Amino acid sequence: MRGRSSTGGKPLKAGRKATAPKRPNGPKPARPHKSPAAGEKAEVARLRRELNEAQEQQAATSEVLRVISSSSGDLEPVFRTMLVNALRICRAKFGFLRLFDGKEFRLGAAVGMPRTYDPLLILRDLDPEDPLVRVTRTRKPVHIRDTRTERIYTKKEASFTRFIDRAGARSLLVVPMVRGDDVAGTFAIYRQEARAFTDKQIALVTNFAAQAVIAIENTRLLNELHQRTDDLTESLDQQTATSEVLRVISSSPGELGSVFEAMLETATRICEAKFGNMYLRKGDVFHLDAAHNTPPAFIEERTRTALRTTEENGTLGRMMRTINVVHVTDLTSEEFYLSGNPLAVAAAELGGVRTYVFVPLIKEAEVVGYFSIFRQEVKPFTAKQIELLKNFAAQAVIAIENTRLLNELRQRTNELGQRTDDLTEALEQQTAISEILRVISSSPSEVQPVLDSVAEHAARICAAQIVDIVIAEDDRVRIGATFGDLGRPATRELIPLNRATVMGRSICDMQPVHVEDLQNAGDEFAVGRELALKFGHRTIIAVPLLRDGRALGTILVRRAEVNPFEDKHITLLTTFADQAAIAIENVRLFENVESRTRELAQSLEDLRATQDRLVQTEKLASLGQLTAGIAHEIKNPLNFVNNFSGVSVELIDELQETLSRIKADDKTQTEIIDLADTLRGNLDKIVQHGSRADSIVKNMLLHSRQGSAEHRLVDINALVEESLNLAYHGARAEMQGFNITLERSLDPAAGEADVFPQDITRVLLNLISNGFYAATNRKTQADGGDGYEPTLAAATRNVGDSVEIIIRDNGIGIPPEVKEQMFNPFFTTKPAGEGTGLGLSISHDIIVKQHGGSIEVDTQPGAYTEFRIILPRKATILGEGGTSA
Repeated sequence: MRGRSSTGGKPLKAGRKATAPKRPNGPKPARPHKSPAAGEKAEVARLRRELNEAQEQQAATSEVLRVISSSSGDLEPVFRTMLVNALRICRAKFGFLRLFDGKEFRLGAAVGMPRTYDPLLILRDLDPEDPLVRVTRTRKPVHIRDTRTERIYTKKEASFTRFIDRAGARSLLVVPMVRGDDVAGTFAIYRQEARAFTDKQIALVTNFAAQAVIAIENTRLLNELHQRTDDLTESLDQQTATSEVLRVISSSPGELGSVFEAMLETATRICEAKFGNMYLRKGDVFHLDAAHNTPPAFIEERTRTALRTTEENGTLGRMMRTINVVHVTDLTSEEFYLSGNPLAVAAAELGGVRTYVFVPLIKEAEVVGYFSIFRQEVKPFTAKQIELLKNFAAQAVIAIENTRLLNELRQRTNELGQRTDDLTEALEQQTAISEILRVISSSPSEVQPVLDSVAEHAARICAAQIVDIVIAEDDRVRIGATFGDLGRPATRELIPLNRATVMGRSICDMQPVHVEDLQNAGDEFAVGRELALKFGHRTIIAVPLLRDGRALGTILVRRAEVNPFEDKHITLLTTFADQAAIAIENVRLFENVESRTRELAQSLEDLRATQDRLVQTEKLASLGQLTAGIAHEIKNPLNFVNNFSGVSVELIDELQETLSRIKADDKTQTEIIDLADTLRGNLDKIVQHGSRADSIVKNMLLHSRQGSAEHRLVDINALVEESLNLAYHGARAEMQGFNITLERSLDPAAGEADVFPQDITRVLLNLISNGFYAATNRKTQADGGDGYEPTLAAATRNVGDSVEIIIRDNGIGIPPEVKEQMFNPFFTTKPAGEGTGLGLSISHDIIVKQHGGSIEVDTQPGAYTEFRIILPRKATILGEGGTSA
């Protein structure tokens, strides 16, 4: 029997040197009946160990993500979970997470601290060589195998040295928590023996640090969401309260008691106060006119005590001097209380007052009353709450004025029955005021109906030919509403704000301007006089719309004849102006509410998108690790199949050579040859499909990667051009006689995009190579015709925040049934050995899942195939470990 090599190759012939047969890469095959070599067992054990480590790390990452998703803004359990998992997987003793604000480190969480060391809550002024400082400076991990070999350890005064000695830390790993261009904190774990951390452990801790940044950002967004929700709720409550008060005023003309009670009840509730009082001025004394939830003893004391307008001390005196809101945070800390002011002492003892606010009711620069809203705990009122009280005060002044007008009307009716005209006029005025209030309360989000109503009632009651409501906008004005016609065309365009006009003077001086005959006015109204001569109006009055010390516009009323307006008209127009100003302010508040609602909705959508992207990336990472483990397990058996198949073909040749020397009849010899040929054919198919399986395993390992290099800004046109050149020259080197026409249409405005360049190049090479394959196949088919010219076109286009890349070939196209499955892993229509079915699947994951873009296909069988890629320029890209890049 001929001798064989120990590796199972061909038998040795006489005079031939014993050498091992040439085999593919992989472990040497042994005889089938022998056990695997010890090295092969070690390799399998190593792969299984790596798979177990990957599964353990994935489980830890999943637990951290679960805590992040359920933490509801509480970061402490998230940090502790990260530390516990990091210590367990990295076999470390203890660790802590510190947050960094640019100056000092604040302790966020600590796990496993030795009893000999209690971590400080705040660290500042650290040595420049301290690992915490180095991490914030370099923004890279600091790994120290033995702390006692570090130069900083020799500095006995350094806090690092004291920490090492007390905690017994020998090996340490400090990883920065990078957010944008800043370091948000540090993630540190320690061992009490000198043993270095592995690259996988460093990568795990780096991943946890990135997830900690995501958790911090999620918490910030959640807190902002809560704050915006609170602001929205508060604004809606205030808007509702204002509408309710207006409804009471419009439905209760002349009944101040019900109006004031409604105001106090609403103000106390919205401002989260305990009770409130309302005082009106009579002469030089303020009288308690209404109260809500006020302690009876306090009411009795305020009814018994004269609150004089000449008061110099205390809150009342301060309000009268400043004619402004007085806000006291803590009554018991005020000097006038400590000095024994009787009003202050009574408020504290009888009403339990601590925080309160006085809001004056101002008419024509004079205090005619005031609101006082009280809390029995130290809790300052917000600016929005005080603004609401000021709004109520303005409404109260209007209600008081309405009541005064109504009382005058009633008095005149009782005393002078014969003055029917005055009665009719007063009723008409009151009806107009009530109608305007009704429009305000029914249109809280629309100012136009209110302005139209004011203009109409002002024209009718003042017997004017035309009334304009003018709205001020910086140094220009516009007509907000018009009623009547005096030959002047209506315009909505902006008009310069000029003191040479009556309306301009009224807005600038913030007081009424009345001109009896504008056509004969002096040079101070030069522009107004020209307009009067042009359009024919003579008498004019402008009453400003005042709000919070500024003029929002003016009511401009004109008569065609010289007929001066009376004081009652000016008073009525002033009331109309106040109501128009309130309507404008109400609409502004409503628009603020709508704006905040839109911002809130956008924040919710962004938060949900970030969370969905994070969950999707972690799923992909888990699938990638599982795929890598399976591929590693398959690769060795597959190598054995491929190697033994090749050896078996050689053995068949030897068997045929041996049998050829054995004498047998022709029939037997023919059967032997047929059987050998059949066996060789089967082995060739095994080799062919084994090679395809090996290619699939390699692509599975490539598919399982979680990221490539790092993302950066890249010129898209240059990337496409480079990919075209690489694919073209690669195809010419691989296929003899290959030729194709390349067409380029690269938009100069395509610009740059923030991408992973290697991965995008990989996608483009895959699509371009597929296009070469399709065009070449069509060239070889009979229906291609002699005039067919293989062509591939590449184009780019600027689409604003994104960039479009188009790869189009005039090849065989894609059938509909293939198009539906073309992005599925392992699906291919190419012959065995020419495709793995992973190229388009990987390309889809890179564009859609990694870069947040889109990839679409347009094709017509037998004509063309076009791939359109949309890449965001500054989209959130998910990098390794599911972190946001």
